[in-house]
Amino acid sequence: MVNHHLATPAELARKRRAFRILALMGGLVVAVFIISMNTGTLRLSPSEMLQTLLGSGTDQQELILYQFRLPRIVMSVLIGAGFAVSGCILQGVTRNALADPGILGINAGAGLIVILYISVMPLDNSIFLLPFLSLLGAGATAALIYSLSYRRHHGISTIRLLLVGIAVSAGIAAAMIVLTLKLNPDQFKFVQVWMAGSLLGTDWRFVTALLPWIIVLLPFVFYKSRVLDVLNLGDQTAAGLGAALNRERLYLYAAAIGLAGSCVAVGGGIAFVGLIGPHLARRLVGPNHAYLLPASAMTGALLLIVSDSLARMYEVPTGIIVAILGAPYFLYLLTRAR
Repeated sequence: MVNHHLATPAELARKRRAFRILALMGGLVVAVFIISMNTGTLRLSPSEMLQTLLGSGTDQQELILYQFRLPRIVMSVLIGAGFAVSGCILQGVTRNALADPGILGINAGAGLIVILYISVMPLDNSIFLLPFLSLLGAGATAALIYSLSYRRHHGISTIRLLLVGIAVSAGIAAAMIVLTLKLNPDQFKFVQVWMAGSLLGTDWRFVTALLPWIIVLLPFVFYKSRVLDVLNLGDQTAAGLGAALNRERLYLYAAAIGLAGSCVAVGGGIAFVGLIGPHLARRLVGPNHAYLLPASAMTGALLLIVSDSLARMYEVPTGIIVAILGAPYFLYLLTRAR
């Protein structure tokens, strides 16, 4: 009996190329991670860093590496991967190359609820609660955008979804400015730095708060990679192949919101990672989500590690560096979008 599911030579070649690229990207993430450990105002030589990792460093070297740099670098990896995979999901579900949790207002909704909470409660008591609050704000914003974009006889228009998301995000940004004016000086300073996208992860507690969300949601999204491939074929084709469109979209939207909301809670207002990461990954490995999702995660992690390393060198919020890198690319995509 002939097996009609055997891969063709061209498909095998594409798979081998994708695996090689993923392996190369993984090695690049590790290399940049190591380089980033020696980036900052106080430098450690490679020998000092190695001695510290082996437990032979001084108290000052251990403090610099273990309490300041490593938590922040790990946070960069987690937040970059989370934002990029969230953007990849939204681009796949909406079939819109410009979809991104920041542009669609999801990040703004998560940020609003965080600012509301911080204005009445001390931050030290809310580290593990922040991702849940962000999820609540992001989910409410996503539901609002979806309801405003939906038309009874026409469904969801991706262009309308994008425009409504931008409008809602602008309205939420205005509300956040009003709220910050009512904060005390310490709260105001914290919120301004947080809104600029300054990673809070100089403390392992923030890593612990974010890590469960990444560990649970990323494997679930990778498992749904074939569903994203089917949804990209269009609603009629996907329905013909037996996909439960509404249910699968709901699951994927929820995963994207969970990733973006939890990352906003500890990373602040970092934009463009969810837009740039999937685009660059798609150029490298193609549209197959089995490879595109992990490639997006590694691209987002690389982008944020590099941005945060530059931010530490020049002592500016990471979100500013990401915006400097991402805004020109976003304008480039707008000029090419039809």
